[in-house]
Parts: sequence; C-alpha cells; structure tokens
Amino acid sequence: MDRRRELKEQYKQMKPEMGIIIVRSKKDNKAFIETSNNLKGYINKTKFQLELGSHLNDELQKQWNDQGEENFIIEILETLEYDKDESKTDYSQELEVMKYIWTEKLAKENVEFY
Repeated sequence: MDRRRELKEQYKQMKPEMGIIIVRSKKDNKAFIETSNNLKGYINKTKFQLELGSHLNDELQKQWNDQGEENFIIEILETLEYDKDESKTDYSQELEVMKYIWTEKLAKENVEFY
C-alpha cells in the first residue's frame, strides 16, 4: 500500500510541459495555434481529433481532410517555465499573453490563421 501512495504522490508532483503549439499547413501559409498546460497531452488530443474528423476548428479539419496529415506540421512553438513559487498553479494569464505575442509575431510573417 505504501508503494501505491508513493506513486500517487509522485504523479501529483509531476509538472507537465506547458506552452503553445502550432498546426501549420505545408501547402499554404495557414496555421492554428493554441496554448496548453500539458503540451504532450494537447498534441495527442489534437492529432486524435484531426484523424477522427472531430476537431473543433472546422476550417482546419476540412483542410486536413483534403490535404492529408503529411501536409501538416504539429510542433511546440514555445514552452512556459514554472514559477519558483511552488504555490502558483494557475498559468492561464501567462499562456494567453504568450498566445497574443505569437499571434502578432506570425501575423507579421503573413501567416493566416484558421
């Protein structure tokens, strides 16, 4: 029983990588960006939704269906570091600022968004 308790505690202490991802079309200059407090999980969720045909962004989903997975890149744009203050748990404002900065940056590169 102690081992189980120890594993639960380790899981609670895990800090998944958080930040912003991009789904970018190789055929045109269109992209979808989103922030997450669990990047690996969000990338897996996004791939699964697109493969299943159930992504919430209809335009991205249609283009994925028409062009195929091989014509898209899904990658992490930037990660957000955890504060040294262990009591902080809400990073939603920092993630939104990050999304705003990346939206502006990509717009200057003439990237269109889904």
